[in-house]
Amino acid sequence: MKRNASAAWQGDLKTGKGTVSTESGMLTNAQYSFNTRFENGQGTNPEELIAAAHAGCFTMALSGQLGAANLVAEQLATTATVTMEKVEAGWTVTGVHLSVKGKVPKADQAAWEKATAAAKTGCPISRLLNATITMDAKLES
Repeated sequence: MKRNASAAWQGDLKTGKGTVSTESGMLTNAQYSFNTRFENGQGTNPEELIAAAHAGCFTMALSGQLGAANLVAEQLATTATVTMEKVEAGWTVTGVHLSVKGKVPKADQAAWEKATAAAKTGCPISRLLNATITMDAKLES
């Protein structure tokens, strides 16, 4: 399986601008720039896209882990927060924090913790990232 996305850029780093697009068409020429990456400009940025990918991947992996335990979620909601810091090597994604809430009928706390831990380490995006991944996971009743 292979997935494609593309980026284009015009101009210099600080005043230039670019677009990102996905093969599926869900993103088509989505704007990004220095301003959207390092300030609060309108548009997206690579770190936001990584956060979206990680939240989606983790949540699907969690659903799979719950299914393996014969549990089905009524609702799962994950927010991934990517931290980027300037270190000696330059700007680096140093961490991702996953905040997940789930409503899973028949799940006890032990089953929830087992499933979330396995999903955190097992989702392909977690394995891709060379960053510290932390998590808080709340099972709602």
